[in-house]
Amino acid sequence: MPDTNSNPHLARLEVTKTYKLLIDGKFPRSESGRSTPVADIRADGNVVAHVCRASRKDLREAVEAARRAQPGWAAATAYLRGQILYRMAEMLEGKKNEFADALAATLPQHDRESRAESGVSSGIKEVESSIDRLIAYAGWADKYSQVLGCNNPVAGPYYNFTVPEPTGVVVAIAPDQPPLLALVSLIAPVVAAGNTVVALGSTAHPLTAAVLGEVCATSDVPPGVINILTGQRSELLAIIASHRDVDAIHAGGLDADESALLRSGTAENIKRVTVHAMAPASWSDDHLCQSPWWIEPFVEMKTMWHPSAS
Repeated sequence: MPDTNSNPHLARLEVTKTYKLLIDGKFPRSESGRSTPVADIRADGNVVAHVCRASRKDLREAVEAARRAQPGWAAATAYLRGQILYRMAEMLEGKKNEFADALAATLPQHDRESRAESGVSSGIKEVESSIDRLIAYAGWADKYSQVLGCNNPVAGPYYNFTVPEPTGVVVAIAPDQPPLLALVSLIAPVVAAGNTVVALGSTAHPLTAAVLGEVCATSDVPPGVINILTGQRSELLAIIASHRDVDAIHAGGLDADESALLRSGTAENIKRVTVHAMAPASWSDDHLCQSPWWIEPFVEMKTMWHPSAS
């Protein structure tokens, strides 16, 4: 093998990474073989990575994996689900600079420091907000049922309880901005309640979704609980809308036509569709986005009667 250090005429070519999909705890390529190059706006548009472009079959396999994993995840204790979300936050903290660099590669506003006096870039701020969002829902995992459930007043010698139970398989669709914080905000309340998720990352800025898949794989998340796809939203929306094994949809940043397309699919299996029409800056609002009411659309209320002791 030639020694490139001793021969100045031989230049080493860097290996450009291809980020794969996360399905059932594994990292497959798209079955179609397609990928999309990601150009770095800081380096004259040089390609810094490729991301797989998910197809209909990839989506189907992700939903099947989520369906297989859902009963076990729903049966896990709320405390355990919270611990796993917290572990995701820990791993995200360890990859803070990698995520910030991925954001800066394609988003101009993350390529400059937003607060010169502190030297904290807007990319780092988005990563830190994402970490805090995971921790918030880790805390809600064993508390939301006390807020959403209740002991109903009834006449007679009975107790009547209403308790929330997970809906099932949820598809999360991220807006283009903010690509990481919004994706985390869509996934965390869903899995905190015992649902499994198939997440579609930002079409315009997919790198952070791809790296988040690597976080999930090292965060004790059971296979199939979180599945992450990258690809063209325009190709997959209609398939998601009509998929009969998807119980609910959690989305952000869609236009009126895209929202209408998703809601048209409710006739197939009465799936719930929740779309947040929010400006990019609103995803940083903790009071708006860190609430048990973001969990509520993804639980079903079960009412139980029990005779009283008297």
